[in-house]
Amino acid sequence: MTNSDDSKPRSLLLMIAGAKGAVGSTVAVAAAAMRKDPDAVLPSLTTRNSFSYLGPPHAVHMTGWDTEPGKLTECINNCGVLPETLWKPLQTDLDEITLFQAPQADLDLKGQIEHLMQDIRTLRQRYADARPILIDLLPACVPNDFENTTNLGRLYSEANPRSHPDLAYVLAAIFSGVPVVNFSPNSMEIPVVLQEAIKHEVPIAGCDGKTGQTYLKVVLASALKARNLFVDGWYSLNLLGNADGKNLMDPDRAAGKVANKTELLDDILGYPVGERYGEPSHKVHIDYYPPRGDAKEAWDAIDFQGMFGLPMSIRLNFQARDSILAAPLVLDLARWMAALKMADRTGPVPELGFYFKKPLGENPPLSFQDQIQSLKKLEEECRAAISRKKL
Repeated sequence: MTNSDDSKPRSLLLMIAGAKGAVGSTVAVAAAAMRKDPDAVLPSLTTRNSFSYLGPPHAVHMTGWDTEPGKLTECINNCGVLPETLWKPLQTDLDEITLFQAPQADLDLKGQIEHLMQDIRTLRQRYADARPILIDLLPACVPNDFENTTNLGRLYSEANPRSHPDLAYVLAAIFSGVPVVNFSPNSMEIPVVLQEAIKHEVPIAGCDGKTGQTYLKVVLASALKARNLFVDGWYSLNLLGNADGKNLMDPDRAAGKVANKTELLDDILGYPVGERYGEPSHKVHIDYYPPRGDAKEAWDAIDFQGMFGLPMSIRLNFQARDSILAAPLVLDLARWMAALKMADRTGPVPELGFYFKKPLGENPPLSFQDQIQSLKKLEEECRAAISRKKL
């Protein structure tokens, strides 16, 4: 249950797994910048005018874990997402961020969970008045096969944290009563994890943050469906030059990401794209192209039919900055999870499908219109639940 003083405004504490990666280090700079100049970041948040009961939206602290031994500021520089003129003035604040080394790789899953729970206890003592939220930003890993794992004992014996490091972070947070955001493409929302989230009264949201190409795909697919324009094929190419792109050159690691980017189109449209050809004509490719760095580029060729079956097409070239698009969504989701925790929401939150390629939970909203309406309804439900608690 919530604390007796849970209704008072408090800062947020983002506990990030993968804190020194491109997205995590960008979030660190954004959090530090917000505390000094809120207007530098807040206009980019979808929640900037929501959840007044949480406290000032710029009251955010960041901590976390990473396998990288270097200083956070070194990682910010190496990632190359932000020019020095943006982060150098914040270097003192960035150097003061508490970051832990990831648990030793030779520990089993249970040992890693215990290690992380101790870190979480330390952080809660250090930031006693903050609302903690775990954010999973770990790289794509090989898809797991734990869908039939229904108890912790079996998971402890079967799971290899070297292959699926996210599990330890997610379960450590749940056991500590900390809300979880799975922004990674790794499906950690297996039955036993969701059971534990409900048991420990923790909200959990995921998976695979929807930042660029897939966000626009949802918008366009929803618009085409609204006009009853039949989608005959959709070719998507994503060029990435950062560490995420390099990691996704491993076909096994890319499998989950590609599936997340592919499956949602059929779900939105209500029919399999390519059915008249007897095979899918929705193609998704991810290529590592170093010159692009974090400034990813996406190409889409969309073929559709209008009245009398006459063909038309759309060509879309999207040149974006991956981490600059992702970081505000991480901050948004942290605020959502804090509000949901205050409202005593537990288990998966499908209403947050706006933010994810593969939203978990039952009957998530699929079209862009439905996702926006779902957020508005969920915000009102949170407000009403928190107001009732104050009576």
